[in-house]
Amino acid sequence: MKALRSKAALLLTATAALTALATAGLSTAAGSPAGTPAGYAYEHTSAQRTVDADGSGARAAGLEKVDDFGSNPGALSMYRYAPEGLPAKSPVVLVLHGCTQDAAGYFEGAGWQAAADDGKFAVVAPQQEQANNINKCFNWFQPSDTDRDKGEAQSIKQMVDKTVSDLGADPSRVFITGLSAGGAMTASMLAAYPDVFQGGAIVAGLPYGCADSTAGAFTCMNPGVSKSAAEWGDLVRAADPDHSGARPKVSVWHGTGDTTVAPMNAEESVKQWTDVLGADQEADATEELEGGTTRSDYTDEGGDVVVRSYLVDGMPHGTPVKPDEGCGTAGQYFLDTICSTSHITGDWGLGG
Repeated sequence: MKALRSKAALLLTATAALTALATAGLSTAAGSPAGTPAGYAYEHTSAQRTVDADGSGARAAGLEKVDDFGSNPGALSMYRYAPEGLPAKSPVVLVLHGCTQDAAGYFEGAGWQAAADDGKFAVVAPQQEQANNINKCFNWFQPSDTDRDKGEAQSIKQMVDKTVSDLGADPSRVFITGLSAGGAMTASMLAAYPDVFQGGAIVAGLPYGCADSTAGAFTCMNPGVSKSAAEWGDLVRAADPDHSGARPKVSVWHGTGDTTVAPMNAEESVKQWTDVLGADQEADATEELEGGTTRSDYTDEGGDVVVRSYLVDGMPHGTPVKPDEGCGTAGQYFLDTICSTSHITGDWGLGG
């Protein structure tokens, strides 16, 4: 079923991309392969990697491919890193790459191996395959891949279950983050599985439920879509209407110079998650950090910080890193400004 649907999705993606380029005047992203629309920017890293026996090229030092993790209706690949001597009941962090990237490139480029070694947690890196999306974007705009217990969302949930079972990890300390399409898919997972994740970090991503088609995805990305906080919140609540327990806390990362996913998406994401988590849209505390980064905290009625916004002044589309602090590798879409990985893990209480 996935293979048949994927063929249709590929045609839809290509058609919508050409239409968007023709009608909206979108230019090809700088450094992109010919024909890659700006809306699906060419994201890569210079991090070196070795090639798996299956020729996929998606293995990094320490990052191992895991097979047989479930029915895998989304036809994704699973990669995992477990630091040596990882104790039982350790946390699990999922990291989702951006378009045209792979699991290894994002794992290394954003500095997740060093973070896992320091914080003593396992990392799961789902990988999109070109058979599912021509640009290897997670299909964050297709309900058949974002709804609870469907498609790619279910595959990612099965990776969590497999890791908890294999490593004896703590199911109450599972977190998720991702860049761009991976950030939008992060929002989808937080909405569809609030019972699975304790926290999430959306990097250059979008609000959950902004689009349900490829054409709609382009509009959401740039110029963006505005809704009221309640409207955005209702979309999240509808994703798992039976959920009545606690929900994961959320941080939102974005560069104010992002022309691929417009910065207004950060504002709309903050509106969405503050509404869901019982905070208003006025920041309760603001602090200036390195790299021109402004951090704003939003608290609930009990005074807990439930949403954090990190806006990096002038930064274009990508994940903030800080190589001279041992945090990631600078390159296209890995931007030397501030160590987002350290702040994300710190917000989660994982030793960042």
